Amino acid sequence: MDNLYLLIIGLFAGALSGFLGIGGGIIVIPALVYLLGFSQQQAQGTSIAMLLPPIGLLAFINYYKAGFVDIKAATLLVITFLIGSYITSKYVVTFPEYTLKKIFGVFLLLYSIKLFFEK
Repeated sequence: MDNLYLLIIGLFAGALSGFLGIGGGIIVIPALVYLLGFSQQQAQGTSIAMLLPPIGLLAFINYYKAGFVDIKAATLLVITFLIGSYITSKYVVTFPEYTLKKIFGVFLLLYSIKLFFEK
């Protein structure tokens, strides 16, 4: 049953990633925690591992063909994303799960409020 959940979560996250540019943090992490009982750290690490091979390659190709990719911006984002994710992951794996869940929840709450009140 866990494999079926993983397949459904991956498909759903991939669809939302292509549609809205979201997936790993907003879909996969909560699904792994609440549906499959992963710890917050396990869910975050698994989500990051999931993104390594595909990282939206096929979606990128479609967006690129349609003229919606700024290669310079993407390159800078990749470089800084690698640096930022490496440095923060060294510390986050030592955080208590309770603290990490609170930080994650506050981030999602603030972002959802921003989106809700935006014009």
